[in-house]
Amino acid sequence: MSEDELSNKLNRRLKIEEGVEEPVAVDVPEEQNCPQDKPSTANADAELGAKLLRRGELNEGQGEHCQPSTKVFNPYTEFKEFSRKQIKDMEKMFKTYDAGRDNYIDLMELKLMMEKLEAPQTHLCLKNMIKEVDEDLDNKLSFREFLLIFRKAAAGELTEDSGLSVLARLSEIDVSTEGVKGAKTFFEAKVQAINDSNRFEAEIRQEQEAKKKQAEEQKQRRAAFKDLKSAFQ
Repeated sequence: MSEDELSNKLNRRLKIEEGVEEPVAVDVPEEQNCPQDKPSTANADAELGAKLLRRGELNEGQGEHCQPSTKVFNPYTEFKEFSRKQIKDMEKMFKTYDAGRDNYIDLMELKLMMEKLEAPQTHLCLKNMIKEVDEDLDNKLSFREFLLIFRKAAAGELTEDSGLSVLARLSEIDVSTEGVKGAKTFFEAKVQAINDSNRFEAEIRQEQEAKKKQAEEQKQRRAAFKDLKSAFQ
């Protein structure tokens, strides 16, 4: 039975139940009563019936449309142990190797990354690297899962010779300008950054002050140019 036939049949059944139409007996040939067809037909009837009833409830205002979850990932609030600059550097590195521009790093892109870091890995090692932080089991790394690599490294949760540990150690993420008590290495900077109170808010204020200062300097240059121009008129 086609989908259109099933839909018509269920629509008529609804009308009969509502008293709009009268039931009519129909003789069904014996060859159509094949036991093998009953389960699939019954399942199709039930599925279409549920959809039609749901549609009817929505049209009558008895139900509510279900909206998918739209949770937004914010790396600055979820990974507070990192400074804003560190996260931006990680994002830049992530995008550099996201050759497909799909916001994921797949196995082949991870392979290229490790080769560029001069630490090539075997196919099995690459799969294990992804598996260790692949929370949604899609066999590729999202930016959040990429940040998990550095979180695990900072917390000492990675074995020293593991592929992820090598990746975190060789990644050239500059923390020298962060002023985190003169820390020289990436991991020392992250550990000390965790203990800095209100660092996140301070960085935002610094960015705002830098923008304000830049705008003021531009304003002064425009005023000076205007004065110079008027002197020659």
